[in-house]
Order: sequence, then structure tokens, then C-alpha cells
Amino acid sequence: MLLFRRRSVRGIGAVGAVLIAAAAVTVTPASAATPTRLYASPAGSGIACTLKAPCSLDGAKNKVRGMASRMAADIDVYLRGGNYRLSKAFTLGPSDSGKNGHQVVYTAYPGEKPVLNGARKVTGFSLYDSAKNIYRASVPVGTRSRQLFVDGVRAQRARGPLNPGGFTLSGSSFTTSDTSYASFTNTSSVEVAYDRDWKHMRCPLASITVPSGGGSSLNVDPACFVDNNTSVVNRGFPFNGAGLPKLEGVTWVENAYQLLDEKGEFYLDSAAGRLYYMPRTGENLKNADVELPVLDKLVDASGTPGHLTPVNDSDPGITYTGDWKAYTDRPYGDLYADVHAATADGDSVSYTFTGTGVDVLSEVNSDEGGIDVYVDGSRTRSVSAAGSTRLAQQVIASVSGLPKGQHTIKLVKTGGAYMVIDGFTVVPDTMAPVHDITFQGLTFAYTTWMLPSTVGYIDNQAGVLWDADTQAPLRIPAAVQIHRGSRIVLTGNEIAHLGGNGVDLADGTQDTSVTGNFIHDTSGGGVYVGEVDDYYLTDTTRMTTGDTVSQNLIEHVGLDYRDAVGVWGGYTRDLTIANNDIGHTPYSGISLGWGWGYASPCGMQAAQGLTTCRHGTIYAGHNRILDNHVHDVMNVLHDGGPIYTNGGQGNGDGSATSVTSGNLLEVTNHTNQIIYHDEGSSYWNTHDNVGRIGGGNWVGMWTPTIHDNNIHDNYSDRSSYDNRGTDITLVQSTIVSAGAWPAAARAIIAAAGPTAAYRPLTGLVDDNDTAISYTGYWSGSGYRGFGDLHDALHATTVDGDSATLTFTGTGVSVIGEKNSDQGQIEVFLDGVSKGLFDTSAPTRQAQQTVYGVSGLSVGSHTIQVVKRNGNYATVDGFRVTGVYNDTAASVTYTGPSWKALADRGLGDYGDDVHTATANGDSVTVTFTGTGIDLVTETSPGGGRVAVALDGTSRCSVNTKAAGRHAQQTVYSVSGLAQGRHSLTLTKAGGSHLVIDRFDVR
Repeated sequence: MLLFRRRSVRGIGAVGAVLIAAAAVTVTPASAATPTRLYASPAGSGIACTLKAPCSLDGAKNKVRGMASRMAADIDVYLRGGNYRLSKAFTLGPSDSGKNGHQVVYTAYPGEKPVLNGARKVTGFSLYDSAKNIYRASVPVGTRSRQLFVDGVRAQRARGPLNPGGFTLSGSSFTTSDTSYASFTNTSSVEVAYDRDWKHMRCPLASITVPSGGGSSLNVDPACFVDNNTSVVNRGFPFNGAGLPKLEGVTWVENAYQLLDEKGEFYLDSAAGRLYYMPRTGENLKNADVELPVLDKLVDASGTPGHLTPVNDSDPGITYTGDWKAYTDRPYGDLYADVHAATADGDSVSYTFTGTGVDVLSEVNSDEGGIDVYVDGSRTRSVSAAGSTRLAQQVIASVSGLPKGQHTIKLVKTGGAYMVIDGFTVVPDTMAPVHDITFQGLTFAYTTWMLPSTVGYIDNQAGVLWDADTQAPLRIPAAVQIHRGSRIVLTGNEIAHLGGNGVDLADGTQDTSVTGNFIHDTSGGGVYVGEVDDYYLTDTTRMTTGDTVSQNLIEHVGLDYRDAVGVWGGYTRDLTIANNDIGHTPYSGISLGWGWGYASPCGMQAAQGLTTCRHGTIYAGHNRILDNHVHDVMNVLHDGGPIYTNGGQGNGDGSATSVTSGNLLEVTNHTNQIIYHDEGSSYWNTHDNVGRIGGGNWVGMWTPTIHDNNIHDNYSDRSSYDNRGTDITLVQSTIVSAGAWPAAARAIIAAAGPTAAYRPLTGLVDDNDTAISYTGYWSGSGYRGFGDLHDALHATTVDGDSATLTFTGTGVSVIGEKNSDQGQIEVFLDGVSKGLFDTSAPTRQAQQTVYGVSGLSVGSHTIQVVKRNGNYATVDGFRVTGVYNDTAASVTYTGPSWKALADRGLGDYGDDVHTATANGDSVTVTFTGTGIDLVTETSPGGGRVAVALDGTSRCSVNTKAAGRHAQQTVYSVSGLAQGRHSLTLTKAGGSHLVIDRFDVR
């Protein structure tokens, strides 16, 4: 399958176009076989899977399964528009995969918006408390959810004020003189949440009681309290680092009916089957779309085997023959800090397992030697555990490809002073990834995740948790969950309104791409790749390798679990994170790597002050963080950064060097390091990055286990850095003041983030947009809570500082804040002053239009805002009426008849057009703004054009006229909700459809 941006030679002969925003569309080469087309609809029940008799989603999957073995081309499953309300996740496995080099493509039917929906729609609200304007609706008793969305806007689970004072920790209880808490009902559903350093912690309460002295005692669930005050138990050092922020305060109290006191808050009484909600201004619950999520994931695509966990050497299923000794509490990094060891040649160990393979975990050291390996009674090889340096958790023997069933592996000592056994990792099934499946142009929405309601949120770092009972890592579930995948493609999807993560590429998923998606409004993180407990692997078929996360817009993640990040990678190899726009996060933007100093030599660990050396190898390396725009991050937590790395890249020879390059990192809030190479980070080539407008050092490497990094040719507006690593090559950044960036830095800024083909047309330019040039001493801040666009803005206190935007269009407005501490700004348009404009006001007013102009000539214009007086000047963004030619890279043409015609001399904008002659051919544009116009030709050959907006058919317009007229407005829509929208125009009559330009507001 060939991917191409501009035109698809596929056409389905029906009104519409592939509903895909700024992402690749599928092109079938002329020599390829015609794809098979199936159709699904939310109400589908037939087995024909035709346009006239569409299947259900599962019906289409079953149809694919029956056809897969004889695939001679892709199978395209077109999903008709509407809500696919799932009772369980849509599951896919190896038998649902593409075959013979072809893909199974689940894609939106042209011009329509299919939504894989994990929520229950709630209706029947009635006024419950008129004094507080609280409404109530019935839901089935036992319905459980932690999230609610009203008309696509996240509601806040009822909670008290942030950072309430007056609490004292007493044992596992928080006591206060405030008596109101004692009146709370359903107290076991109430939670306390606490943010500290890099951790977000929360626990349910066991009860609320009245202390002897009065007031209230919030008694935390004892197990959860202990777990959140215990260092993550090491079953192996690479699982977590040092340090322990404890649950010793209250950032807020959540989930009691008595806390329901703000517009947009809700409370779910699961036992009674009642949902309570206080509507926002303008919401009408009689016709609002109220979605109560009940599923934790929407797609579960899983191959075999699943997650693999070692069996410790102390497992009773292991048989030791000879004079073996068990050694516990060893300081060397063993699995669970223990091993079994034998000293006599001929001593043996046997382990009987059911599966297709097994890894033997041992130790490499100078006092170890030869081992004979037997499988099912036959000697298969001899291995040696001898080595010059002690290395823990080494795979000294790996057996694979056995027929699935019961097998026995036996190891016999043949040399050296010791033979050591640390554990066995069984591969229980054949290696059969789910593979060659594409999800394109779909919407995945509305999930929840209930585990925190019972055991709490037991944080490790960056959205990775741990199970206190098993000591195993836990991950927040994702809406699109891929386990053991290969060649999976997610492109052009919207993944939003989630109670967990967006996408998770887990358990050795390989060669999979997450490209051109819009991921936003998530309780957890955006995209997660890899694992934290498979560091020891030597079998490349089980590693996480070759994945790509690129060209995505990822914003407003971590809304509930505030340690989650935009893009996270654990142990990965050849992972590319490139050209993403990641912003508005409570913690780090990109976090890559795990393991802290485990891969660092013992001398470096000693230099760090560690009294023991837990040291082994990891398979991470050859990863790339390239050309991303990361902004407005670290809004809540500390000790992270726009780009954060952890653990080693490779094992010492430099052959697995990873790269951080071309990234623009700005508005960094609580950041202590803008580029943060944390403990153990090694073999990074970090160059040609720009860091600006934010606190902290431009690069930080705080301890000797950070080593062999090459830091050079970067640009920053701050000179401070922290370099306490080992064998670091660090060249001071080119330091820039007052926004006077040299040409090389300006090129990095311009190229950062999604490329043109993946950027929506825009009428709204946020203050963080790379198109805005700030000159002077601007600061940026997010999570302000004042109603700013994206809850963030730029500000300066220095008269003469300026913000400049060059745009192609016919109008522009300046959006800022008005407040008592602000003064006058001067606005220049195309170099001419338009005068002074007062931004002062008695009270704070967000998203104010402080200047606007329309009716400009079509073309390029420059607007500049200059602070003249007052304490502050602010920029929240610009609203433009942007003009975009038919050749814009993000305009997608679908169908076989489209042609680009240039130099027509007929008065076209840009003297060119695109034209289609086949009914059913279409064009789709995705735009950010509140309105759009189609400006094009009308002529005798024109005809009916079907219009779909945001996946819903709106109307048809006619481009037929008695004579030819260039640049006519034939369709216009205004007053849309501020945000991202999609417009599809489909030829439905006449001899041709002509596309000339789009004007976006």
C-alpha cells in the first residue's frame, strides 16, 4: 500500500470523501489489484457488508477473517457515520490481520464521522435542587465511571478547592477543624489527591469520622496509604529510581455529592443509579449529548504471546539438584535481589514449563563458567557465563521455536567457580503478532478507568504505576491498545475525551506508526510505547523496535493523572518521535527511556554516592527525538521537562547512540531542565535544538551515572546549564537575548512540529504557534484558570517588546487579556502604525479582541503588537481570515479524476485550480477556527456540490452559472465552536467541480 498526500485514485462512486484530517490517504498503484470494499454501520446487522447492506463492526471483522487467507489486495472496511456504542472493546488478533503483504484498512466512509464510543448516553435529566441548579438523571444501578462529557466538553468530578489549608496528617488520616466533611455521604467513594514533585497520588477514603476535639478526620484506605508511602518495591533495579515523594498532603478532595458546587461538575452515585450534574451557562440538558464512559479501552489489537514476566529463582516449580545455596538481599541488581548458586560441576537445575520457548536469567561474572543446556533430555548447546564485569539479569541461554506444549530445560554446571540462576522467562505461545491493520480517519472517544477507585493511584513516574501486591508495573489503559503488534498504522484519527491514555504500543510492538492524529482531552497520556520490565531481552523478535510517532497534535493530556506525558517510551529500539506538536501538559512533554543508572558502570554509580552497584544491560538504543514543537509543559508537577530522558542508550560501545535534534522547546513553567538527561542517560547526541521562554537550565545532567553524551550546536535564551555527568562533551549553546535568533535557529523554529501536509488550515493562531515571533523579554504561562485560549498566554513587562505575525489573508484580530495592571499597546499593520489601544480594565477579562481589521487585499500581511506602557502586555493569539490556495499541502483530494490546472489566465486565485469530472470525487479540508468559505469558479459546466461539515451532511450548493465567474463565494459557514473542524465537498452534478481557494476564520 502506497501512501500519498494529495490525491487518491480510489473512489467509491458515492457522495463523500475519506474523512481524514491532515494525514495520508491511500493510493492504489495502477498495477495493483483493486481493494476489496466492505461497509459497516452502527446499526448494521447483515452479513453482506455492502453499501446497501452494511455489517456491524464485528460482522465486518468476521467477513475480513474469512477473506484474509486469499488477500490479493487491501481490504477496505468503510465505517458509516454515527456512534458505534461498544459493549466491549473491538478486539483484533492475528487471524484478523492483513495477509500477503496487504493491509486491512478500517476507514471512515467519505464525508462521514464514525465514532467508536465507549460511553453510555444519558438522558432524562430533571431539576433536582433548584437552589443550586443541580440536575439528576437515572442510570443503571452499578454503573461505574470516573468521567463525564457534555456536548464534547469534559465535566469535572465534584471536588473541593485546590490546595485547601488546615489539614494535618495523623497516621493515615488527614484531620481538619472543618466540620463540613463529616456530613459527606458515600464516604468510601471520596478520594484525596496529592501532587508532589514528579508524582501524582490519590487514594480512596475508608471513612470520615469526627475526632474527639471536633472537626473532621478523612481516614485514607490503609493499604493505599501504605502503598503511596512506600518506595516502589524493586523486583529489579531498572523498574524505578530513588526518591520517595509521599502522600503527606491534600491537593484536593474529590467525589462527594456535597462537593457539587461549581458549574460543570458532576457526581455519580453508582449504588443508587443516579447521576447529578450542574450545567454550565448555555447548556440545555434536554437536548445535550451527555456521555458517561463505561469502557476502559475501545480497540484491543493483540498478538501472542502477551506480556512476559520472569519466574524468580525461588519459584517452587524449579528443581535444583546438587549442593545449591539460596542467596538473598544481594546488592547486585538481581531479579528480586536473590539468586541460587552451585559450586560443583555436575550440579544442575531443571524447569518444566508449558510454552514455545524460555530465557534463562543468570549473572555474568569472572568467577562463573561453562554450562550445558538440555531441552527435553537432549543437550542442545554449551554456554558460558564468564565475563570480566559482573552483570545482573543476563540471558545466558534462550530457547525458541518449540512446539507449543510442555517442555523441560535443564542446565548443568561444567566450569567456573559458580553457576548462578536468577530466573526463567517462559514464552507461553507462538510468536504471532497482530499485524498489517490500518485505522484511518476514525474517531475514538469516551473511556474511563476504574482501578483508582478501588486501589488508588500508586504512582511511579510518568504514568507508569506499580502493583503493590505483585510488584509488577502497571500502565493506564489506552483507548487504542496494541499488544505484540507489527505494521499497525494509525493515521488521521481523532482520539479524545478519554479517562485513560490515547494509544499504547505494548509488549514488543514493532514497525508500527502513529502518524497525523489529533490526540487531546485525556485523563492519562497521549502515546505510550514499550515496556519497563523487558530490559534484559536479547531476542530481537520480542523487543519494541522500529516504531514511529510523528506528525501528531497532542495537547491537554494528563487532565486527571497529572504525571502522564504527551509521548512516552520505555525500553525501545529505533523509535522515532518526530514532527509532533505537544503542548498544554501538567508534566513532561516527551519522556524517553527507563532504568536510571542500571546500565552505568559501577565506578559511576559509586561516584553518584550509591553504596551498592546494581548493574546490568538493556536493549534500548538508536532512538530519535526530532523536530518536535513542545510547549506549555510542566504546568503542575516538577522535576521533568519538555524533553526528558532516563536510563542508558546502549551498553557501552557507543554503537546504539540516540539523537535529540531540531526540537523547539518553549514555555516550560516548572521545568528545572529544558533538555533533561536524567539519571543514567548515556550516548545521546543532542544538537540543533532551540530552548526559549521558560525557566530552568537549558540542559541538565546532574550526576555521574549520566555519561558519554555529546551536546553541541544548540540555541537558548538562557546560559545556565548543569553538567555533573561523566565523559560529557558539552558546547555552550549560542545564547540569544531579546528574541534575536540567528538564521539557523529561526530555521529550526520554522521546521519544528508537524509539516505543512499535517497542519490544518487555520483562522486561529494560538500564542504558542511557531508563526509568531516574539522580540524582547516575553514569558509564557499555562494552567492559569482565567479562561485564556488553551488556558495559556504570553506576557511581557518591558516597554518596546513586540509580537509579530505574518499571514496570508484578508483580516486579523489581536486576542489578549484586559486587566487593571495592563496598559496600552501599539499595533502596526504592514509597517504602518494603527495607533494605541488600551488593554486596561477594572477586572480581568480573558480572550478580548483588542484590535481588529477586515477587508484587506488578498495577500501577505504582517501585524505587530508592541507594548507601550502599563505593567504588562499580553498576547493570547490572533484570529485571521486566512486565504489558502487549492494547492495547500493539507488539502486532500480523493478520487481518480482530479487534475491540477495552472496558468489558466481566468482570474483564479494563484492562477490555478483543481478540477474533478467524476461524481463522487471529493476534497476535504481540516481547519482550526470558527468558519470557512469556499471561493471558486461558477460556470455553465458547474453543478451540484454536496457539503458535509464535521462528518454531517449540511446542504448542497450549485456552481452552475450562465457565464464563467472567478473567485465566487459559493459556500460559507460561520459561528462554529472554536476549534478543529472538517469540511468535505463532493461533486454531485455538472461536468466539473472546481476548487480555487478556502478562506478560514
